[in-house]
Amino acid sequence: MNVSDLLHRALQLEELSIEEGVFLLEEASTAELMYVGNRLRQHHVPNDVVTWIIDRNSNTTNVCIANCKFCNFFRRPGHEESYITSIDTYKRKIDELMEYGGQQLLLQGGHHPDLGIDYYCDLFKELKSLYPNLKLHALGPPEIAHIAKIDQLSHTEVLSRLKEAGLDSLPGAGAEILNDRVRRRISRGKCGGQEWLDVMRAAHQLHLTTSATMMFGHIETNYERMEHLVWLREVQNEKPKEAKGFLAFIPWPFMDEDTILSRLKIKRRDVSGDEYIRMIALSRIMLPNVTNIQASWLTVGKQVAQACLHAGANDFGSIMIEENVVSAAGAAFRFTAQGIQDAIREAGFRPQLRNQEYEYLELPENIRQQELDKNTMIVD
Repeated sequence: MNVSDLLHRALQLEELSIEEGVFLLEEASTAELMYVGNRLRQHHVPNDVVTWIIDRNSNTTNVCIANCKFCNFFRRPGHEESYITSIDTYKRKIDELMEYGGQQLLLQGGHHPDLGIDYYCDLFKELKSLYPNLKLHALGPPEIAHIAKIDQLSHTEVLSRLKEAGLDSLPGAGAEILNDRVRRRISRGKCGGQEWLDVMRAAHQLHLTTSATMMFGHIETNYERMEHLVWLREVQNEKPKEAKGFLAFIPWPFMDEDTILSRLKIKRRDVSGDEYIRMIALSRIMLPNVTNIQASWLTVGKQVAQACLHAGANDFGSIMIEENVVSAAGAAFRFTAQGIQDAIREAGFRPQLRNQEYEYLELPENIRQQELDKNTMIVD
């Protein structure tokens, strides 16, 4: 294999094999990967716009029986700190979200042994009755698989009922690394990798927009990283022509502060800024059928995320009004609406507010006023 030949093929939107992806990860320079990642970004999103979103990541419950070794957020059933979020709490949080100008609730939680399809359908219907314009970007493949097992339903039956109750799109949560060697060691209680992919296949058949993720930098091999990307690409190739399928891919490095996985000392290594940038570029190279690649500023910080915008990423994600799971494992970065726009401009791009479907939105009045006030201060 030859780096130049592989990168030339990538620029022609050819689908590289797992082995070819591993070769590029291990042999190509960061500059070469960034150049090709950026060229491919310009092919898919040919402008200087970087998108972002205002949403809130709220949790249905922290009760979980999956026992993931990388999670500090969950509590076992009956724990004194366990909870199921009340409607009054949702109302307060959604009211705050809408005051910020957001419309989307990223709603996720643990694998509660007693919460099945009826609970989630009733919850979604009530939230939509209270807030008709609210967008529910909710649950994820492991939660869909968990509900299906509780109620002995197919993935399609679960997703169909949730969609009818108000589900707008399905996050790519719980992918971690899709190879089951890894999953058995770090998240044995979650669905296997192939079931994760099967849930997404079912969602695409129902024309639900989805995203995909990867949490890397723990015990996975380079081969398993590239295998993960190729499996996502294959599922995307299978979607109905009219369906959007995976509209975005978001990789992030494993955060291990005080997690069981860190105490077991089986984590592979820390992910450097350079390695994260390389993975962003390789995500763009290995996923020629996914339009949007998001840089995870929450886990890598502002400067690394800005560099990723020159390596294939075209999206900066959310300001994260609330986020509890990754933060519980050590992610400490934060952005305001003004801050995320400033960071995008500093990197040489134009910030553009979007929704989950990557449709452009006008800035809410309160944020436009903040920008006007700031520009006035600069002029004065």
